[in-house]
Formats: sequence, C-alpha cells, structure tokens
Amino acid sequence: MRSKFSVAILEKRFKMEVLNDFISGFFFICRGLFFRKRMLMSRQTIPSKLRTLLAFGAIYVIWGSTYLAIKYALQTIPPFFMMGVRSVSAGAILYLWSRARGDEPVKREHWASLIIIGTCFFLIGHGLLAWAQQKVPSGLAALLVASEPLWIVTIESFVLRDARVRLNGIVGLILGFGGIVLLIASSKGFGSNNGDALGAIAVVVGALSWSGGAVYSRVAKVPKSPILAAGLELIIGGGLLLGCGSILGETSHIHTVSLRSLLSLGYLILFGSVVTFSAYVWLLSVTSATRVSTHTYVNPVIAVFLGWSIASEPFTLSMLVATVIIVLSVYLVLKDQTGEAIRLPIQEP
Repeated sequence: MRSKFSVAILEKRFKMEVLNDFISGFFFICRGLFFRKRMLMSRQTIPSKLRTLLAFGAIYVIWGSTYLAIKYALQTIPPFFMMGVRSVSAGAILYLWSRARGDEPVKREHWASLIIIGTCFFLIGHGLLAWAQQKVPSGLAALLVASEPLWIVTIESFVLRDARVRLNGIVGLILGFGGIVLLIASSKGFGSNNGDALGAIAVVVGALSWSGGAVYSRVAKVPKSPILAAGLELIIGGGLLLGCGSILGETSHIHTVSLRSLLSLGYLILFGSVVTFSAYVWLLSVTSATRVSTHTYVNPVIAVFLGWSIASEPFTLSMLVATVIIVLSVYLVLKDQTGEAIRLPIQEP
C-alpha cells in the first residue's frame, strides 16, 4: 500500500515538473514574440537564429497545445459557439492589423473564394473538430488531424496537373491511412461506446474538408496579403459557426462559463491564432516551406504528451504505434513532394 502511494506521489511530482518546464518555455516564447522590440538590445543585435528558434517554438508548442485548450474551453462553452467566437475575434485582429499596415482592400472578385475557404477551413474543419473533442481525447484528435498532408496530396493528385505522387509518397499514403484506420478501429484508444468512433470519424471528415479548402486556395482568387486573407476567412467562417450554433440552440445552453474555459478561449484567440499565424507567415518569408511544414510532425506529439501529462488522458500502445506510423507517413509524403507540388496551409487547430 505504501509502495503504491509512493509511486502515485512520484508520478504526480513528475507531471508537475513537466508542466512547470512547459509553462516556463511557453512564456519564454511569448516574451520573445511580443516584447523583443522593447528589449534593451537593439533589433540589429538580436541573432536571427534566436528569432527563428522562437518562431518555430511557437508553431511547434502553441499549435500542439491548442487541442488541450479546446478540451478545456468546451467544458462550459458549446463547440460551434466557442469556435465561432475564437474565429471572429482572431479574424478581426488580423483584419485590423492588415488595414493598419496599409494592405490593399479586398476586391469583389475575392469574396466567393473567401467564403468557400472559410466554410471548408472553419465551419466544417474547426466545427467538426470542436464537436468531436467532446467525445475523443485531445491527443487522438491531434493525431487524426495530422493526416491533413495525406489528404492534400491525395486530392492534388486527382485535381491538379502539376501534382505527382512517386514511390515514397505512395508508401507514405498507405502507411498514413493505415494509421488512421488503426486509431478509429482501436477500442482501447476510444473506449467502448460508438460515440467515440463517431467523434474520430468527424475529426477525419473535418481534416478532409480543411485539405480540400487548402487545395482550392492554391487556385482561388484571394487578396495578396496573407494577413488580410486569413482575417477575412476567419471572420466569414466564424460567422457561419455562430449561425450554426444558434440554429442548434447552443446559446440557450450557455449558463455559467468557468474561468478555465474563458482563459482557454482567450489563449486560442491570442496565441493559437494571432501569435502562431504571425510566426508562421514570418517563417515562410525567411526559410523553406519544407522546414516550416515540420510542425506537422511535432504538433501531434506535443498534443499527446500534454493530454497525458496535464489532463491524464490515456496513452495506449495502439496510440504509440499509430503516432509513429502517421508521423513517418507524413515525412515520406512531404519528402516525396517538391516545394511547388505541396504547399501546406496554416494548420491551425
């Protein structure tokens, strides 16, 4: 009995130490992103490698942690309403930022594309993800979302003439979709009720919708400014999410919103959307898209680790095997593609 008690204490202490390390690293990243202009050092003396490291840390850690933030936000806020508020708020910030920078205004010919992309990305992609995370652990949701590059390559190979899948890509696709089937079929990973499997399928459908929107965005007429385009897509998608939530009667289910849910929603708006988007866009301007796309491998690992260490979510052998399979498959698919053949979108969970 005493031995079990000691093991429990050691495990709890280990998780607290991991959490403290994560929080310290997180605030270090935020300080570098937000306050570097106010540092005593001049801008020229800050090593570019440090800025690059901070930006990669943002898209690795913050995007990986958003799945757990969604889980906590959903505790007292309905899914479509929560994602709608997040999208509209973040979109408004990005839109005002783009206008302050003097970006050219949106044209009439852009609206149809913006509506289609906003629908695919946020109404269907984010909406189904939030709904599903009421039923599946955040780590499993992240692993399923990590399949987006596989769907993108599959769709591109059918609809775009410049997209060709070679041997590495074919092997990667087979492995990746096998990993997805393993996750959905695993009763250990999802529990014994059908709602868990339905939630997993919803995540995959959302990832497929996001991937379709990403492929369409390659040929769509959108504003030249990525900040303006993303802001408007978020606002449009968020408005559709709020409308969907109203139709489903979600507003009548909002009674008392907990502080944890409010803080999680604020984190998703400010850090999950605005900060990481800024880091993502900046990285694309200073390094290769292939290097930036490495966040696709890291995000699910971060999400699974945080779900286990903070929220005590299960981590089973099938999840470990599926994690290795999916990460390996994404690596093979991305390695198979040239810089122009696959252009990953902002994978903002």
